[in-house]
Amino acid sequence: MMSSKIHSVEKIGGTSMSNFETVKKNIILKPQNKDDIYNRIFVVSAYGGITDDLLEHKKTGQPGIYGLFANSDNQQSWKSALDELKEKFCTINSTLFKKKDQLTEANDFIVKRLDTAEQCLVELTKLCSHGHFSLGDHLFTVREMLASLGEAHSAWNMARLLQDDQINSIFVDLTGWDDDKTHSLDERITKAFDKIDLSTTMPITTGYAHSDRGLMATFNRGYSEMTFSRIAVMTNAAEAVIHKEFHLSSADPKIVGVDKAVPIGFTNYDVADHLSNLGMEAIHPKAASGLRKRNIPLRIKNTFEPDHQGTLITVNYCSPKPMVEIIAGRKDIYALEIFDQEMIGKVNQYEQKVLSILHDFRVYPVSKSINANTITHFLSGSLKNMDKIRVAINKEIPNAEINQQKVGLVSIIGTDMKKPGILLKALNALFVEDINILGVQQSMREVEIQLILKEEMVDKAIKALHVSLIEVYDHGDSING
Repeated sequence: MMSSKIHSVEKIGGTSMSNFETVKKNIILKPQNKDDIYNRIFVVSAYGGITDDLLEHKKTGQPGIYGLFANSDNQQSWKSALDELKEKFCTINSTLFKKKDQLTEANDFIVKRLDTAEQCLVELTKLCSHGHFSLGDHLFTVREMLASLGEAHSAWNMARLLQDDQINSIFVDLTGWDDDKTHSLDERITKAFDKIDLSTTMPITTGYAHSDRGLMATFNRGYSEMTFSRIAVMTNAAEAVIHKEFHLSSADPKIVGVDKAVPIGFTNYDVADHLSNLGMEAIHPKAASGLRKRNIPLRIKNTFEPDHQGTLITVNYCSPKPMVEIIAGRKDIYALEIFDQEMIGKVNQYEQKVLSILHDFRVYPVSKSINANTITHFLSGSLKNMDKIRVAINKEIPNAEINQQKVGLVSIIGTDMKKPGILLKALNALFVEDINILGVQQSMREVEIQLILKEEMVDKAIKALHVSLIEVYDHGDSING
């Protein structure tokens, strides 16, 4: 769309959005080029907790309006939840808009959308009471419609508030709310930004974008990252920026201590993929793919430390000397071990059967190991799903012996770890702390070492490895800074 790389596309997370004054001070009014607040497109998430209310709680799974609508035999439960959310939207507005006419305008915008959504759900319920129509066929569309409300609310508010500060901001609505036809994601973005002069205008854009294929089918709650990524690609941005509530650091500060964790200055998309595999997404891998292919750098910044340059993620970055940069881990892992004496020489045949079953159950494999007669998959999923998978594998491979246990995985990550002794030093650090290792994996690329441990040992292992592999060196304000 645009021939010169002079602008950035910046995503603001929900927790940050809930603190508008900080966002305005630390992000909007503090561009890298202090003489120009324009040439930036902002993609915003819903205010903190709103998407949980609309869909379901991200961590606990407690149903929101969508869950109540999808699983309820009566309308009262989801209608009551919608009424409560309407009040919540208006309460948020009252904290942002101090002038009566502005508050009325803000409330009218979002209440109108909520009322339209309610009417759609009521009419859909009536339609699906007829035998020829099934509610299940329409739930995906319902989920997308409800998700769009949160971002429309926050984006409209932000654009209107900035206008009061004499900033030429505009609300860019990608939700397709009033469209009479569907578009592909790229077509919608092209149409929205084609006539906007970024040198004099600041677009505030919804994190949800409606498309003919639907973003939530692939990204579910991470749909705003794909919107953000495609806008950067389609507008040929110089840089993509994600503003979070924390730095991308050498380890989780809650585990190793705020004073011990060191921000990462530079890293690459390869490392970002490994972090995503551990459930610690800097950005969804599929969203990062477009940026990587277009060679657009991604910067991760801490909203509350605006003077820190953050982490710059590029395609080809490699640390100037071999080192460990990040210690990360996750606990929600099931080790599924399939042993069969007859497997030797036929591992590929066995693996194809196992992978097909895992795909059918939509279980995410974090890692795996294979030897002559054993395949072990380390999976992220529920215990209920694991039990079903075991039954399916036993049916497909009746002579296999299948063992399953809950484990933890800790990764040692760096853009270049081609240095003798790193693995030995890591194993010794765990030995000193009396932490037993159930498995070790390292690829020839030497950018990650995976350690399989008992689940309860993950935090202790992260602390020990961080002390031994990172804290012993003086990295200053940032690693690779």
